[in-house]
Amino acid sequence: TLSPGPISSILVNRYGSRPVVMFGGLLCGIGMVSAAFCTSILQLYICVGFITGFGLALNLQPSVIIIGKYFLKRRPIANGLAMAGSPVMLCTLAPLNQFLFDNFGWRGSFLILGAILLNCCVAGALFRPIGAATASGKTQATEEGKAALKEEVTKDAMEMSSATNVPTETKTEEEEGRDCCEKINQYLDFSLFKHRGFLIYLIGNVLMFLGFFAPIVFLAPYAKHIGIDEYSAAFLLSILAIVDMIARPTTGIIANSKWVRPRIQYFFSFSIAFNGTCHLLCPLASGYTGLVVYSIFFGLAFGMVCAMLFETLMDLVGAARFTSAVGLVTIAECCTILLGPPIGGTLIDTFGDYKYMFIKCGAVMVLAGTFLFIMNYYNYRMLAKEEKERKAKEEDPKSVRTENEVRNNWNKETTRDGPELEPLREDQEGLKKEANGT
Repeated sequence: TLSPGPISSILVNRYGSRPVVMFGGLLCGIGMVSAAFCTSILQLYICVGFITGFGLALNLQPSVIIIGKYFLKRRPIANGLAMAGSPVMLCTLAPLNQFLFDNFGWRGSFLILGAILLNCCVAGALFRPIGAATASGKTQATEEGKAALKEEVTKDAMEMSSATNVPTETKTEEEEGRDCCEKINQYLDFSLFKHRGFLIYLIGNVLMFLGFFAPIVFLAPYAKHIGIDEYSAAFLLSILAIVDMIARPTTGIIANSKWVRPRIQYFFSFSIAFNGTCHLLCPLASGYTGLVVYSIFFGLAFGMVCAMLFETLMDLVGAARFTSAVGLVTIAECCTILLGPPIGGTLIDTFGDYKYMFIKCGAVMVLAGTFLFIMNYYNYRMLAKEEKERKAKEEDPKSVRTENEVRNNWNKETTRDGPELEPLREDQEGLKKEANGT
């Protein structure tokens, strides 16, 4: 779901959010319906894992990106409300799956789930683009202008003499290489890797995801391990999802307040560290009541992080570069997301106890939160310093006067040296006429 992030970003930049979401919903439906006819686990990997996963990737990013196009002042609240849809489905999915399996079998369940996922196409059709026609018109005009310019350059090059052919061809190849790089950067902005805030966010998030999802995977097995029955263990995830559902929009409202919004990166760092602290304290819960308390705090911390995950990225890079930033971040995050649960499972198998897995996840997340807090403090200081220097330069009349003096002196020198350079100018004009064949 996360690894095709750059592909999703390129498609959104090229075609817009609406067609990408509709195509993603179609892939999700095809993948799940195809799974109903599978006869081996390898076929299920392809249908459910690859096709449906790719379709979900095309649904996730455009849904986040289009929020930034519609909202600015209340964007954190909008992000929190939009993200609240995930835990709503998480609450109902487990009992729904059990009901479908009991009544229709696993093949019928895949068919019904595929039909449900096809509703993503309906949701995508409701994504009304903003200024898409104008943007496409400008792009088309720009491309036509570039094509006409290339034709003129080619004609001029053909008319040049044989002595000037070699450098012209070299220059044209360099221009073509530059055009190719510009075309790639037009859809995926790799210059973000020079952006200080983006790099801080990327490193912190890659570290955080090593311990973000593993506790969810092992919460119910841990409850069974300490002697709790299956239904009570499964109910812990429902408690987590219900609290998560409330926490996400609430976090959006808090993040949108005038006290938090200007320094939202600190709030995000605190949420990650709070999440890690919950995991560090989980091994102290020896009974079901303790696990219920842990699930409540875990759901709160999990919802806080998810509600601000994309909002903080948009706050750093801006809405214009957000599409590319999401694609580049997700391709880096998918590796640690994939590694987190297997590392946790290895720790459980090695030591025969779940507490080491929770301690590992908690320590990693506290470290990530601390790193982000310190580096964001440094980033805010640097931004304030750069802004102060820029204003001082704009308000300082001495620097403006110095620039004008340099410009005037250069003009005087050029005028003074004019008669001495006149023969050289005439020779250059003669050479130009000969090169043009006149």
